[in-house]
Amino acid sequence: MAKILILFAHPALEKSRVHAQLLTAIRGMQGITLHDLYEVYPDMNIDVRHEQSLLLQHDIILFQHPLYWYSAPAIIKQWMDLVLEHGWAYGRTGTALRGKTAGNVISAGSQETAYHKEGWHRHTASEFMLPFRQTAALCNMQYIEPYVIYGTHKLNYSGISEAAIAYKQMLEQLRDGQLKIQ
Repeated sequence: MAKILILFAHPALEKSRVHAQLLTAIRGMQGITLHDLYEVYPDMNIDVRHEQSLLLQHDIILFQHPLYWYSAPAIIKQWMDLVLEHGWAYGRTGTALRGKTAGNVISAGSQETAYHKEGWHRHTASEFMLPFRQTAALCNMQYIEPYVIYGTHKLNYSGISEAAIAYKQMLEQLRDGQLKIQ
């Protein structure tokens, strides 16, 4: 069974309908560590050694966040800038994360059809995650395609509940090695 670290970032979780339900669905799951970066670091003063220790204890690292301006909330960038140090995460001697897996779990307000070359956003959600994909490669990690929940602005309670169940099932499959990682 793989150990999964979810680095969660939502600067306004109290206003979130979707992520609040996703977190409720996965809380307490065996093999899953949920780490809310805004809750732990409201001042964005990140404890680098603690974060590196968490990374070493897990096999799969997922960044869970809303898609903000085609990227992630600011604390994730701050976390990456500080935690993924040269000589530790990358570089000639930076091998701490070698062989681990990384990925994103994102919510997007628009429907999936908007995330295509001919769509409103002119790119796929996966293409917007290029900095994460390249960071994983630099750190000798395998990157898995993002898990995306589309159309969150129009989801009703039933749709959100279904998304939360599907997310939990995906994590169980990933944790238990039943989900093919490409």
